Amino acid sequence: QVQLVESGGGLVQAGGSLRLSCAASGSIFSINAMGWYRQAPGKQRELVATFTSGGSTNYADSVKGRFTITRDNAKNTLHLQMNSLKPEDTAVYYCNANIISVATPRVTRRYWGQGTQVTVSS
Repeated sequence: QVQLVESGGGLVQAGGSLRLSCAASGSIFSINAMGWYRQAPGKQRELVATFTSGGSTNYADSVKGRFTITRDNAKNTLHLQMNSLKPEDTAVYYCNANIISVATPRVTRRYWGQGTQVTVSS
């Protein structure tokens, strides 16, 4: 059973920082693309930052220069350092990964974490 578990959300004042983490666990053969998405109340889920399967990074325009995505392949973890937070960054942040499990090595499945709340007060 493969799982993604996020941590690190919370309440912070505008201008502050938070660091989100995502840990993938279970019978994992390999992890391809990984990334962070967010969903604010009444809005659709949107991409925040991702690592492609080739290792390059993509950021939403709204977070460029403020957020940094990093990945530890040895530990199957993903992080998002969020600086200069704004009230409009308030959302539930989700970790996402394309994972090949040991049980089904020919199949790539997309997994989501349960989400972690980030609230930025003005």
